[in-house]
Amino acid sequence: MRIIYPAKSCTDAISALKTTTIQCLDCNQKGNIAAVFASSRLQSGATASTDPVERRTALSRQQPTGQSQSVYPEWLGDRSFTRTHGSRFAYVVGEMARGIATPRMVVEAVKAGLVGFYGSAGLRPETIADGISEIESGLGGKAPAWGANLIHSPQQPGYERAVVDLFLSRGVARVSASAFMSLSREIVRYSASGLSRAPDGKVARSTHVFAKVSRAEVARQFMAPPPQKFLGELVAAGDITAEQAELAAHASVATDITAEADSGGHTDNRAAGPLFSSLVQARRETCKIHTLDADQIRIGLGGGIGTPWAAASAFQMGAAYIITGSVNQAALESGLSPEGRALLADAGPADVAMAPAADMFEQGVKVQVLKRGTLFPMRGNRMWTIYQTRDSFAACTPEEQKFIETALGEPFTAAWERTRTFLADSNPRELAKADANLKYQLALVFRRYLFFGAQWAREGDVSRLRDYQIWCGPAMGAFNEWVCGTPLETLANRSVKQIAWNLLDGAAHITRMQARRASGEDIPQTAFDYRPGIFD
Repeated sequence: MRIIYPAKSCTDAISALKTTTIQCLDCNQKGNIAAVFASSRLQSGATASTDPVERRTALSRQQPTGQSQSVYPEWLGDRSFTRTHGSRFAYVVGEMARGIATPRMVVEAVKAGLVGFYGSAGLRPETIADGISEIESGLGGKAPAWGANLIHSPQQPGYERAVVDLFLSRGVARVSASAFMSLSREIVRYSASGLSRAPDGKVARSTHVFAKVSRAEVARQFMAPPPQKFLGELVAAGDITAEQAELAAHASVATDITAEADSGGHTDNRAAGPLFSSLVQARRETCKIHTLDADQIRIGLGGGIGTPWAAASAFQMGAAYIITGSVNQAALESGLSPEGRALLADAGPADVAMAPAADMFEQGVKVQVLKRGTLFPMRGNRMWTIYQTRDSFAACTPEEQKFIETALGEPFTAAWERTRTFLADSNPRELAKADANLKYQLALVFRRYLFFGAQWAREGDVSRLRDYQIWCGPAMGAFNEWVCGTPLETLANRSVKQIAWNLLDGAAHITRMQARRASGEDIPQTAFDYRPGIFD
């Protein structure tokens, strides 16, 4: 229970309010001060907070004391995670692609005691290099607790290698690998390049792979040693040493596996509980097969984490760390435009939809995006339906042609010429294929629309507001509901620090209440509530 009253202490408040009717923000009980303090909630032994919700002191650092009822945010998660990566909390600010997770966001995340990943996926190597320089400038050289994203890019030959070259040359110690359905030679190269033999004989790592997965069959590949074929090719090419190949043959590719549940962007819409338990079993079986220490492979959880209850449940399942994504898009440090952030702030948990993915359109792959305030998912899905049933733009009905050109904002021929000009410089082989295949030409124009939907949202092109593609999961709406009526309802107060510290502090409170209930105390339902505020 919190009492919102301008008093220096709880005692002063009680003296001033002996005959005043007040209302508890947590349980909504009304009455005079004596009646409220005699409530069943306080009789249960649940601690009442007298901190005003508007502002709180910074989270104080805590070390284990052996007190069974004490739970602090830095105690949540796996201690080896924070030791290995140099963070205060087992909390990751995820790598929202194409620079939405900006270098500034990474810097502020690390300063707040979190692990931050730069959203480098889809950016040119020279742009990524500039971002790394900005991060190093903000944190100093060799700073811990940050990394960048490596997205699997089979449709862009040479891109993965160029990015891995950059990461290794610049000493990027952490990479979050996303969109991998199977291992690539480049992710194996990055992992193996950081292996060495420590003085005590153990394998030491200077490069750390976070594998973001939503399927156990993919997770098993990252939990196991890499294929000998890749190691042999890398040694032959001079990319790794024979010693590194030998060490890699007996070590997992990744020691941090992120279970990606129902998230924004690419997602299988998996429920967190079944996915997490599936990966736990995969770890046990994989480590048994390859004689690996299962305690050396941490499993974190992301997707759907936008409230303290979701964070607490993840840690209760045994997650080594949690990762947030959607909620950070509305943060001050986000690379999303103010217009896009405002749309996110109005979203509810059900205001999301699946729409075709620009990078894998023809394969029918979809991404989860914001539905409220934009026509993008409806238009994208209709484009997919037209592509399935028509062999060219000319084969479309007049009504379909009108829809396509309305969505494109220009005649189809003009859109194709823009696409053609781009391909002539970037990928002549694809252009030749399109010139010989009108259905593929249709697909490329649709892909261009899908791609630009995300770019319009980042740049804040208000003329294309209804075509914004904003990757978003249900966590965003849940967060908005939770912060309604509090300081974090205002976008100006949503920094990655305030978001994370409130989630962590709330998760610690909920965990503490559950521990007391599990030890036999009669803890009422309202004791599990937690309202966000502003931390100094």
